[in-house]
Amino acid sequence: MELKITVIDHPLVQHKLSLMRDVNTGSKEFRELVNETSMLMCYEALRDLPLKEVEIQTPLGISSSKIISGRKLAYVPILRSGLGMTEGVMSLVPAAKIGHIGTFRDPEASSGTVGYYCKLPRDISSRDVIIADIMLATGGAACEAIRLVKETGARNIKFMCLIAHEQGIAKVNAAHPDVEIFCAAVDPGLSEELYIVPGLGDAGDRMFGTK
Repeated sequence: MELKITVIDHPLVQHKLSLMRDVNTGSKEFRELVNETSMLMCYEALRDLPLKEVEIQTPLGISSSKIISGRKLAYVPILRSGLGMTEGVMSLVPAAKIGHIGTFRDPEASSGTVGYYCKLPRDISSRDVIIADIMLATGGAACEAIRLVKETGARNIKFMCLIAHEQGIAKVNAAHPDVEIFCAAVDPGLSEELYIVPGLGDAGDRMFGTK
C-alpha cells in the first residue's frame, strides 16, 4: 500500500531536526528547536487556506489584496510532547483555539490505545483542526486523538509530527484516509519499547528534563 504523507524537506526544518536528534542537545535548546520547527511546519500545513480579495487603503492608494477567507483554526496537541509544539503554532496563528488530548498504550484495548483526557474548544466542529505530536510511531495515539476530534463533528483535520514511522503512517491512512499527515522525516525502525529508531529519544523527557 502506498503511504500518504507530506514530508517537509525545507532546509531550515531539516537542520533543526538534526540538532534535536543530537543526544548532546539540552532541554532548553531542545524546547526552542521544537517551537521553531513547529512554526515552520505549520506554515506549510496551512498552505491550502482559502483567500478572498479585499480593498486596502495604503498610505498612497487602494490595493486589491488577499486575506484568509474566514476559516477558523484549532490546534490539539497530544499530551505530553505535543505541548512543546503549541507555542510555535500559536505564534503563527494567535487566534487559533487550543484543545488537549491525553492517551496511553493499553495492549488489552481493541485499538491498543486509550484516551484518558480530552478537552476541546466548544466550537471545534466549525474549525479546521491540526492535531500534533512529536512522534508518529505505531499510530495508536494519533488514531485515538483523531477519533475523539471527529466525534465532535470536526471534519477538516490534519496531523502534524516531527518524525514518523511507516507503521504509524499506514495505521492513520487506513483508519482515517481523509486526514493529511505532515512530518519532517520518516525513520526506518521501531525499538522493542516502540520508540522510533534512530528518532530523537523520548521527546517529553528531553523537553521537560524528566529523563
